[in-house]
Amino acid sequence: MRLGASLPIAALGGGPLTAASLADGARLIERLGYRSIWVFDAVGRGFMLPDPLLALAVAATVTNQVELGTGVLQLPIRATPDLAHRILTLHLVAGDRLLLGVGPGSTRVDFEVFGGDYEQRFSRFEEQLGELREWLATGSSGDHSLTPWPAVSGGPALYLAGWRGRWVERAATESAGWIASAAYADDDALADGIARFRHAGGRRAIVTNVQIADDLDPGLDRLHRLADLGFDDAIVVDRTPSEDRLAELITRWLR
Repeated sequence: MRLGASLPIAALGGGPLTAASLADGARLIERLGYRSIWVFDAVGRGFMLPDPLLALAVAATVTNQVELGTGVLQLPIRATPDLAHRILTLHLVAGDRLLLGVGPGSTRVDFEVFGGDYEQRFSRFEEQLGELREWLATGSSGDHSLTPWPAVSGGPALYLAGWRGRWVERAATESAGWIASAAYADDDALADGIARFRHAGGRRAIVTNVQIADDLDPGLDRLHRLADLGFDDAIVVDRTPSEDRLAELITRWLR
């Protein structure tokens, strides 16, 4: 199982996030040997996260090989053409390293901040997913075109998140892979989800939000359980990022 890490939301070793610390965090994750860098999408929850697409653009410019993922971008709180424009721009910067994870969202306050309809998020996501696929694949929708650069033709790899209904199966059949959150599901639920995903022919299964802290043992134990379940990638989150802790974790994982 490949190990990725979330882009630190504070300076390494403490202190507020700055432009320099955002770039330093991306460089560190790649240098330590993590396979991917991930950002999350939340607003109005009592803390501020960088805009996920802008943050990954920064990470893309200071790294060379590590993959870059959104885990996940909430479609229903934003206008689809605007998202498509920004995603294609990020794709130009990041190239094929970009893993575009999208989902319907799960937290009401995110919708309240942007004026979205929380109750209709699943139906809106269904509608927007088709729209976004068209924009990214062709650069156009109806009479309108973004006239994209040749380098971003077809758009980035698309990954679906979600448990409700047949979203796991649809991730297997309609996208490059499935994204599950370890923060919102226990190991039994994750085992059921990945079994459904594999049964439907799914290829890449990614589990995000695996928490780590000063005592690395619980996090490592869970990572081994997730690997045994068959996940291809796991993304760790360090709420108080420490270079030493991230270095020790990857070293122990790769033994």
